[in-house]
Amino acid sequence: MTDPAAAPVAAPVAALRAELRDRIARVFIGPDRIVDHLLVALIAPGHVLLEGVPGVAKTTLAKAFSATTGCVFRRIQFTPDMLPADITGSYILNLRDQQFVLRKGPVFANVVLGDEINRAPAKTQSALLEAMQEGQVTIEGETLRLPDPFLVLATQNPLEQEGVYPLPEAQVDRFLMKLIIDYPDVAGEERMLATYDHAPAPVERVLDPEAIIALRGQAEAIHVSAEILRYIVGLARSTRDHDAVRLGASPRASLSLMRAAKAQALLDGRAFVLPDDVRHLARPVLAHRLVLTPEAELDGVTPQQVVEHALGGVRYVGPADGVR
Repeated sequence: MTDPAAAPVAAPVAALRAELRDRIARVFIGPDRIVDHLLVALIAPGHVLLEGVPGVAKTTLAKAFSATTGCVFRRIQFTPDMLPADITGSYILNLRDQQFVLRKGPVFANVVLGDEINRAPAKTQSALLEAMQEGQVTIEGETLRLPDPFLVLATQNPLEQEGVYPLPEAQVDRFLMKLIIDYPDVAGEERMLATYDHAPAPVERVLDPEAIIALRGQAEAIHVSAEILRYIVGLARSTRDHDAVRLGASPRASLSLMRAAKAQALLDGRAFVLPDDVRHLARPVLAHRLVLTPEAELDGVTPQQVVEHALGGVRYVGPADGVR
């Protein structure tokens, strides 16, 4: 087991988070926690699903965050007629030498923005499954590695909107977290109008691929105690045992929550994970993975309520004397 005293604490990370917040705030008007969660996902690592009605700056946020990473960026605008090859790429015939050559799709990038991902049918959405989980794609039987780091930022409209498809459960489970982008408050909307009274300056980069990989290495070294691991497993199992749940949090969800908590500890300048790190991230990491029973949905139960129930019912038992 890793010695907590030996794990490095990156002092510049707090300054990095502040700088990243500041630069994104120049174009995106919203709570800092959204940017913090994106940074957690970048370090953990994991992919992020941004959900909200049209016009609440989901794409603006994703593009601004991508600009701060200093990575190769590609955008995919999902449409109902899109094919899997439009994402992964395909072999085409070069008429000059009569040879088939690979034309790589937009997924071959460090940061991929999947805009309105649930406007494409399930067959096309599934083209991202291998890429998101394995960091690779298979084209005509040939497996090709994707660049490292690799991050998918996907936006989706609520299912109540016209012309959208629900994402397959297997794909949803591969998103580290889901963030809800809501309407801004009055002051925020007024600030947004003032910001865009004139075209804002482009967002400048804060990171680069090497720095991201280094941060991920530091997060790997963060210590997680046996009690924290037991607490994470207890939360996940609580969602599986809930009467309103048909499909609870998977073991992948437990692993995602642990990795996210380690990234959060690094951002907070600690060499170890606290129970509050787990509690803080449980909702965005677990809720979107839950599938409720039809009866529960008719009764108005939400996945967020199930996670709240787990947080209220599962106690963290410390190593020494008691329950916290």
